[in-house]
Amino acid sequence: MQASQTHLHPPDVSFDGGDLDCGNGLLLLIRKHIDPLPRGGLLEIRSSEISVDEDLPAWCRLTGNELLSWTKQDRQRSFLVAKGKFSERVSVPAAASVSGASATALANALVSVVIPMHLPVPSAAPAIAPLSVMGIGSWPRPRWMLQAMHDHMEGRLEDAAFQATADDAVRLSVAAQLRAGVDVVTDGEQRRDSYASFVGGILDNCQLIPLTDLLPLVDDPEEFARELRALDVPASEVRHPAVFGPLGRSKPLAVHEMDFVKTLTTKPVKVALPGPYLLTRTMWMECISDRAYPNREALATDVVRVLREELASLLAAGVALVQFDEPVLSEVVFSGSVSKRSFMCGALSEKNETPAELGFARELINAVVAGFPRERLAVHMCRGNWTPDEGAALSGDYTPLIQTLSGLKVGSLLLELCTPRAGEMEILRAIPDDVRIGVGICNQKHAHIENLDEVLSKGEHAIQLFGKERVLFTPDCGFATFADNPLASEKIAEQKLSIIAAASHMLRQRHGLSG
Repeated sequence: MQASQTHLHPPDVSFDGGDLDCGNGLLLLIRKHIDPLPRGGLLEIRSSEISVDEDLPAWCRLTGNELLSWTKQDRQRSFLVAKGKFSERVSVPAAASVSGASATALANALVSVVIPMHLPVPSAAPAIAPLSVMGIGSWPRPRWMLQAMHDHMEGRLEDAAFQATADDAVRLSVAAQLRAGVDVVTDGEQRRDSYASFVGGILDNCQLIPLTDLLPLVDDPEEFARELRALDVPASEVRHPAVFGPLGRSKPLAVHEMDFVKTLTTKPVKVALPGPYLLTRTMWMECISDRAYPNREALATDVVRVLREELASLLAAGVALVQFDEPVLSEVVFSGSVSKRSFMCGALSEKNETPAELGFARELINAVVAGFPRERLAVHMCRGNWTPDEGAALSGDYTPLIQTLSGLKVGSLLLELCTPRAGEMEILRAIPDDVRIGVGICNQKHAHIENLDEVLSKGEHAIQLFGKERVLFTPDCGFATFADNPLASEKIAEQKLSIIAAASHMLRQRHGLSG
């Protein structure tokens, strides 16, 4: 597109990006201003950075927004972008004001980080009995909850209204789990856009941006977009946390989730959090993150700190089990070349050699949990949960991960074990005897409901391998890891949990356990 003398249409909102380029913060400012606009709304982006001439049109193509025109006068450029297509424009309030954002907007937006002097101490919580049944975390969201989530993220729904809507969705999720007969309840992660990236909308100096915003920052965006489509990744719907300043936790990540669930049940409650290695891999994008941190190790230090603050608050609130999700551990050992990129639940950054990465992950997890009651701590890992296509997920048994898993200072490991991609359960006999094994005995990727005898057989096999006191029962992973891309309906999810609960009840009777 050639430069024009003037824009044919007046913008609804304008901002000045100064000399920021698309890999150095401009995309964050674009997202901040375009998200609240209705479809067809017009955003003017002013810039003095020459690379934007090429990068902004590429961003528009990849994100489905329309570049209507651009002008150039000396070093100053002005781009007029329609959110979505200009043909979708209905009406935009005439009073929409022009933003005074400048190249210093990111610096001005930084929140001062407050580090607590002391962390709260854990309070009592109900014990989790042997052979207890629980979901991994996520539960399919109703359509009205998904709409509320998008409206909230894009600035069209106030927080109070969003939380009230989410409360209703949590009520449905918890009721379904209780009907199924679970022993440990989660809130179904109803308030989260995904199991991990949601923290980007809560932590200080972090922002959630669509995955498509990051595509212009890779070496070959068109090829990478094709790779994501081949992996069945909904890049336009998945949001990614982008760090633009020192991380802080002025608001809880999940304590409010726990507080509400406690009003709905007296059963033990589990809360899942993204693990520190996952968050570091997800958040560290050199083109953005190095404005705030010199390297990913420095970022990891703050990731550990904010997770420790959250963990302490959750345990003080009476959470029975805090689960750290670390699926990217399987990407480290099963994805092949160190230079190969893999979506793997959002971790797009490259990695070092496998032994170094596994050691780094183990150190980060142990740093988060140090000093907290081990019996109330768990780690979950799987091999990918963004598509029902078993062939798109990673495959490999636990042999290369045994040393890492054995070195984690947590009381439970909740592991994908039903799918043949996970290998033989016998390999896990090398895990220390003081660690519980949460055995995945149904496959959340499959629409069919497992046969009770099949589930019983898997459960009995686990008891024979590990002993009845060490075994817990779960699905292989969550039913809706990504809100917009659930792997099961609410009905199927409830039926699968019901089969697990029925099998657990029979096994408890068989092995002389109460309940």
